[in-house]
Amino acid sequence: MTTAFDPIELAGIPLANRIVMAPMTRNRATEAGVPTPSMVTYYTQRASAGLIVTEATQTEVVGRGYPLTPGLHTAEQVAGWRRVTDSVHAAGGRIFAQLWHGGRIGHPVLLPDGLEPVGPSAVRAAGQGFTQNGPTDFVTPRELTDEEIRATVDGFAAAARNAIEAGFDGVEIHGANGYLVHQFLAPNANLRTDAWGGSDAARARFAIEVVKAVAEAVGAHRTGLRLSPGNPFNDIAEPEPEATYTALLDAVSPLGLAYLHTCDVHDLQLLARLRKRFDGPFLLNPVTVGRPTGPEELSLVEQGDADLLAYGALFIANPDLPRRLAAGGPFNAPERASFYGGDDHGYLDYPSLDDN
Repeated sequence: MTTAFDPIELAGIPLANRIVMAPMTRNRATEAGVPTPSMVTYYTQRASAGLIVTEATQTEVVGRGYPLTPGLHTAEQVAGWRRVTDSVHAAGGRIFAQLWHGGRIGHPVLLPDGLEPVGPSAVRAAGQGFTQNGPTDFVTPRELTDEEIRATVDGFAAAARNAIEAGFDGVEIHGANGYLVHQFLAPNANLRTDAWGGSDAARARFAIEVVKAVAEAVGAHRTGLRLSPGNPFNDIAEPEPEATYTALLDAVSPLGLAYLHTCDVHDLQLLARLRKRFDGPFLLNPVTVGRPTGPEELSLVEQGDADLLAYGALFIANPDLPRRLAAGGPFNAPERASFYGGDDHGYLDYPSLDDN
């Protein structure tokens, strides 16, 4: 019987186990999007994960959705990430960069003068986002032109190449949680009637083109894809998502991607049907209600429901999480007040078992 503690080969590299550190925004980069020395320590502390997927990392400056988030579009950012990857590798870990464009989830105060958030259509997301000025109402994004869409696709590919230059083992395309790729997939955010919208297949096109461009740039075997069909986060409405996601997976599955990663998918029957359309490793961040993903979910690998399991909040609080899961605990409790921004408290000071 396969367990979450068994090795697996992914992207042509052996992983020590099937426990993945999920991508989690922590807002600890510099104003210029450069990883800090604290980020080097943070990721290195968690190198016992079979795989680390980094926090969302913007592919271009206009894609910045939150303050103090890192990027992969300048030489300084690449150099900063190289310090992270070198340290993680020295500790025996493996690490993918999550490539992210916030799209309409952002605000002009986060961007250089003259830039404004963009999206598939000029549809404002309901609610507020986080800025250096505190919670701020979202604005109506500027609709991308066909030429700009193609340039945005190229931006994902360029960021992927930068990630490999920075020493990452691969990249994960963030197509979930209401950000730009997800906005193109969703009929309430994408009102286009051209080649990029108006039908299930057309709404899937942007995601398909991004995956193909990144796979061509760095190799499909080093390209993962994260999706969350039907997840309403960031004012997404997908009442009938199956046809769009079927078109997407049917187009990208033959490429031989490193993995498919799903999160916040409450329709388990839909998830099972979509998984059958993807011929490759399946990474699951399971939905749990009222608690973080924990040892109860380890059986999902044993039952064949997932090839790898992603842990979020519990990995924040437990840098040696695989060891704790194998031992059945104990587990440090996550301190949510320090999740987003701040100093090293709640970031680097969670004890490992050896510290107790």
